Amino acid sequence: MTQRFLFVAMLLFAVTLARASEHRIAFEEYTLDNGLHVILHADNTTPNVVVNIMYHVGAKNEFRDRTGFAHFFEHLMFQGTEHIGRGEFAEIVEKAGGSLNAYTSFDVTNYFVLLPSNQLELGLWLESERLLHPVIDSTGIAIEKDVVTEEMKQTRDNRPYGRMMTETIKRAFTVHPYQSDVLGKDEHIRNATQEEIMAFHEMFYVPENAVLVVSGDIDYDETKALVEKYFADIPRGGHEIFRPDEVEPERTEELRDTVYDNIQLPAYIQAYHIPAQGTEDFYALQMLGSLLTQGQSSRLYRRMVVEDQSAMVIQANPLALEDPGLHMIISIPNMGIDPAELEATIDEELERVRAELITEEEMEKLRNQFETRMVRDNTTIARRAMNLANYHLLYGDASLINTEIDRYMNVTREDILEVAQNYLHENNRVVLFYMPQPN
Repeated sequence: MTQRFLFVAMLLFAVTLARASEHRIAFEEYTLDNGLHVILHADNTTPNVVVNIMYHVGAKNEFRDRTGFAHFFEHLMFQGTEHIGRGEFAEIVEKAGGSLNAYTSFDVTNYFVLLPSNQLELGLWLESERLLHPVIDSTGIAIEKDVVTEEMKQTRDNRPYGRMMTETIKRAFTVHPYQSDVLGKDEHIRNATQEEIMAFHEMFYVPENAVLVVSGDIDYDETKALVEKYFADIPRGGHEIFRPDEVEPERTEELRDTVYDNIQLPAYIQAYHIPAQGTEDFYALQMLGSLLTQGQSSRLYRRMVVEDQSAMVIQANPLALEDPGLHMIISIPNMGIDPAELEATIDEELERVRAELITEEEMEKLRNQFETRMVRDNTTIARRAMNLANYHLLYGDASLINTEIDRYMNVTREDILEVAQNYLHENNRVVLFYMPQPN
């Protein structure tokens, strides 16, 4: 490398860090006596506000014979409360000019309401009602059982490639509850009793297992008073919250399998065991995934999609999970291409990243990509609210919303080489050929 290029690279790196510091997000946080953690973020540029509450419960907190409960509750919590009629929750929000949504992951369940800022009190009342006074009765349970089992069919079981993730993780994990997908099994939801469902609620939907984030056009003192009014009197659960303690054993040999589904083109999947999100190696693995498939100039995309035209889809992404997870490489070949050809190309490119340092130009490109991604991910008050909640709940540090970029910027070429050697090797992977049903 010439001295001139080194100087330019160092200058661009300094500019990147300076740009990131311009987007710092100010917030205040505190914890109520009942254990509910509260984060407030003021942004008065638009007259909107987001009330976001995230619960530390996801698919991994379920019992083996009752999978899908966390996702089921994502739906059930919209049924109504002692003071909100069945089906009226969304209607109240929409009449106030707002919108709402929720999602469930392996690790958390998140609810948010976006409202005009003059409706802040309404949003806080709604979420406090959902926490304190939900109605869990046979009628609501029956309705949502039908809803979620139908969702299983539409988004997973009867959808092309819909079971690809399900089939991969159940082979990759032998003891850890990540082996079950977020939707769970139809029979587990259908056979669940009202007592089991209420017990799940009593275990996880308690103040000390949640973080409340209010983001947008707010006044801190006024918002604190409203939070106190609606949430301070909610009692603690007062019991130990179930956290799975299974540790997935280290994989020592490759597992290969074939699955048949109602699809037209096959898919080829590699899944490598990797550390949890937030670890130093995870940041390097994320950058490695981008090196391989992010953008048309990435290594695998350029070779497989542009040059060889052997693949129509190629993705390499580590799953961001609270416990150690997977780095997945997924490819769909063009018509007439044998998936074995995809495997040979992917393995060849992985051998390259295990054998030699990536270039300085590639490293600088990765830094720019992640700096841009981090800024873009916080452009709306809704995204900031969810990110603040996630950083607190899963990392124990909401300030990472401003400083996590430094962890990416500190990744070196040597780090990427090391994680490629340590994790992306044959003995640490599951290989799945996802094939069309034979005629």
